[in-house]
Amino acid sequence: MELGGIKKSKKGTLPNLIIIGAGKCGTTSLHYYLGLHPQISMSWEKELHFFVCELNWDKGIEWYKSSFTGERMIYGEASPSYTNYPFFKGVPERMHSVVPQAKLIYILRDPIDRIISHYINDYSEGKVDRRIEDVLSHLDDNPLVLKSKYFMQLQQYLKYFPKSNILIITLEDLYRYRRQMLQEIFRFLNVDETFYCSKHLDIKHKSTSKRRKSRAGLVLKRLYEANIAKLFSLNVRTNIGRFLSVPFSHKIDRPILDDRLLAQLVDYLKEDINCLRGYTGRDFKDWCV
Repeated sequence: MELGGIKKSKKGTLPNLIIIGAGKCGTTSLHYYLGLHPQISMSWEKELHFFVCELNWDKGIEWYKSSFTGERMIYGEASPSYTNYPFFKGVPERMHSVVPQAKLIYILRDPIDRIISHYINDYSEGKVDRRIEDVLSHLDDNPLVLKSKYFMQLQQYLKYFPKSNILIITLEDLYRYRRQMLQEIFRFLNVDETFYCSKHLDIKHKSTSKRRKSRAGLVLKRLYEANIAKLFSLNVRTNIGRFLSVPFSHKIDRPILDDRLLAQLVDYLKEDINCLRGYTGRDFKDWCV
């Protein structure tokens, strides 16, 4: 059976929609909202990271196809790791080799807000344990910063996918104009654009100012090393993490960048963001860059 250029089998199918990022820009919310549409099936596990060689590429296409089942017009996934160049290279090339006709959605937000949000996420999960000023003491080759160079990330895809196959939206618009933005996305995907339900009003975006620094992840890691956590399903592991998060955590206050660091970030990012403005024809007037 052929569906939108994708060959479908009993074991699953390949996606024809991929949310390529950006990280901490609402990809989880968008994945949820799109999955409510009766003509769209989003992967049960949101982030498959299949096209990243260092992550799940070696698992093979049959593993990837197994995440997309049922009878739908659109099958999709969302992996922000797909816009993590140059740390993950070759992602668009691999993607094009497997799903050359796929529609891509790139959701963005104020680039400096994204950096702060990503820092809070990494700090809360114990990936970094330094002040944001220390993490941003150098900007070149800084993974936290380069993820906010949206046009540079986009350029990697424009080498393989036509402009007509890439939709760029913003987190700000998704929350300010929810219904209109979903209609635009549904038109882009050629599904029923009139669909809207009460669950589309759900607020799925979690404020990073309310995040907590938790050692629950470290506890689960120790359980993994003891081959205990592997006995449980993903849902059970998630609930274990939530149960452990309160006694092993404390609230994180959103960091405020001093004027000097803010000016450095603006200066570092402005050329890239201005290129994005030129490409999209949008002014992104609410952004601080």
